Amino acid sequence: MSDYTNNAPHELGWDDEIVNDSGSYLLLEEGDYSFTVTGFERARFPGSAKIPPCNKAVLTLTVEADGGTTSVKYDLILYSTMEWKLSEFFRAIGQKKHGEPLRPRWNELVGSRGRAHFKPRAYTKKDGSEGKANDVEKFYDYDPAAMGGGWSDMGDVSTPWDTSKF
Repeated sequence: MSDYTNNAPHELGWDDEIVNDSGSYLLLEEGDYSFTVTGFERARFPGSAKIPPCNKAVLTLTVEADGGTTSVKYDLILYSTMEWKLSEFFRAIGQKKHGEPLRPRWNELVGSRGRAHFKPRAYTKKDGSEGKANDVEKFYDYDPAAMGGGWSDMGDVSTPWDTSKF
């Protein structure tokens, strides 16, 4: 039996107990929301007309809104023309400061918090019908005062990670 207590997506064993009856999906209204990074995977971007195959980070951002909690998948493409998006994300979680270089601390992503502008995005499902998904339009620079409730547990810490390791 698998022992997953952090609710991260995981493989189920043949003899595992199942509990979750519904994966209700919450479509966010366009607006600014605080998020927590609850998942991080290293993957490959298959390539497109503008970007060749390269590494990508697949993030799971969990957002608590008035209507409930939802998870949003977001890809960070590790390619030089997309470096501005990497900088924007890492500034949002407080790892990077504007104008300063950064070597990302990937192992510290899960648990990081930030703020972003989310907007519904229309897409065509495999059956041809239209669907809507939550999408990040912009990440905002890290600002604990803008995070709202639940952030007071950080005390006097000025960054969202443990700097004692450096």
